[in-house]
Amino acid sequence: MTGAQMIAACSIAGSDSGGGAGIQADLKTFTALGIWGLTVITAVTAQNTREVRGTWVLPPDAVRAQVETVADDFLIGAWKTGMLADRSVIRAVAEALPDGADLVIDPVMVSTSGHRLLSEDAVADLTELLIPRAAIVTPNIPEAEALAGMRVATVKDMAEAGRRILDLGARAVVVKGGHLPGGTAVDLLVDRDGVAEASGKRYPYSVHGSGCCFSAALTAHLARGLDARRALIAAREFIDTAIREAAGGPGPTRIINPGGTNGYRG
Repeated sequence: MTGAQMIAACSIAGSDSGGGAGIQADLKTFTALGIWGLTVITAVTAQNTREVRGTWVLPPDAVRAQVETVADDFLIGAWKTGMLADRSVIRAVAEALPDGADLVIDPVMVSTSGHRLLSEDAVADLTELLIPRAAIVTPNIPEAEALAGMRVATVKDMAEAGRRILDLGARAVVVKGGHLPGGTAVDLLVDRDGVAEASGKRYPYSVHGSGCCFSAALTAHLARGLDARRALIAAREFIDTAIREAAGGPGPTRIINPGGTNGYRG
């Protein structure tokens, strides 16, 4: 069995036919960081950088079987979830995920183009079944507002939202500040020890897949044995490179480029 000799991480998420987000972005990120990438596909989407034209959710038995199969053969250092689609998929993941797994939850709810990627009635299952098992939860501002039940308009609000999500049982929360105005994008890590900040340059263009890439980088660094705070610093450096070197597409939105055009040298 060769799986036990590799550092592996597993992404539980949807497939992006445009290759810029979801499972595809996660695998590119894992590869750029020297991690063997495993996948559990929850849904197939027809999408590009501008829109999601269709979504087809896999049966929960198919999701459960994928989780169990990779867990039986690979030594998985960390797991991440992205698009979970609905309650049945969340419950299948919760049932099949190994006890004690280091889990990063990217609570994907709505695509950048406005397409719903998590049914509204599934948010309660996410907060009850998976967030209490999370090593890190990585909401953007709208997701933090939904999970924390409050408006987030400032960095101070981000910290309070992070504390509320922490109270749901997660070990750490990274609230991503990309939706707030300003020349610097500020991310806050909130854990039992307090609040830590990581920031990066804000670029004057929209990038498809940046949230997936960032949470996958956190997952990869957890798989390598870093704690949440050190993983945040490393992931922030990585995502800055990926956004700076984002690939130009046919429209105004660029596509995330894990590792940059010349390869990641971190």
